[in-house]
Amino acid sequence: MHNFEPYQNLYIYLLDGIVPEAEETALGSGFIGNWIEGENSFLFFSMPAQERVAKLLKSKPDLRLLDDYHFLYEEWQGGGLEPLRISPFLIVPPWMHMDANRDEIKIVIDPGVVFGTGLHPTTRDCLRAVSRLSRTAVLGRVLDIGTGTGILGMAAASMGATEVWGVDANPLCVKTAQRNVRLNHLENRMTIERGNAEDFTDKPAETVLANIHYDAIMKLMEAPAFREKKWFVLSGLMRSQARDLKMVLVRHGLQVVEEWDCDMTWYTMLVKNR
Repeated sequence: MHNFEPYQNLYIYLLDGIVPEAEETALGSGFIGNWIEGENSFLFFSMPAQERVAKLLKSKPDLRLLDDYHFLYEEWQGGGLEPLRISPFLIVPPWMHMDANRDEIKIVIDPGVVFGTGLHPTTRDCLRAVSRLSRTAVLGRVLDIGTGTGILGMAAASMGATEVWGVDANPLCVKTAQRNVRLNHLENRMTIERGNAEDFTDKPAETVLANIHYDAIMKLMEAPAFREKKWFVLSGLMRSQARDLKMVLVRHGLQVVEEWDCDMTWYTMLVKNR
């Protein structure tokens, strides 16, 4: 992880095989993190690292370089990381100083190379859903599935949640979210854990936040312990997926209280257990 300044360039090396965490310390000061996807590792650096990667491959013959990429950091994150207002939240990167207005809640987000800055419409609408829910109900204990940068869980914690568990299968997301929890001084109310969503369905929580893949939401809906939660913010849904999910919700006696859509493309739902 880096100091409080945005990266300029990203150099990404796609490897066949998983790089063990113990090997990461040898990758040098330009190493940002290891994004594990299936049986592949994406190694992120802030500077070219062909020699370091070649050295790693030599010591680990089970790993193989598949490809390498170069992006500007802004391209990777889908835009410039300026302060962002999504009422009542003010999202600010740690390298910028900006005070919140009296009626705003400031959340500091250092995304690293993880997604969840508030730029994507599903993140924005989930933040709106959390705000809407907090005005009309008690958030209680919150389970944030696929936490990413931790932004939704931190929004819930700042709006009165008594306890928040952020869960992500990606170790780089876990490290990033843990860092953001510390930046916002929420360690006493928020815990970030690595794991698969289905392993946390029994977690005692009143509210679930899940901005994740449609298939993952549908799988979670099969678990009675998951469906018994009181409130759900569900997102990451395309139009036809939202329609299909609604049918499943109705079948299980769950009610869509409010819905947000961005250009009739991305859908977010606030759902209540009857």
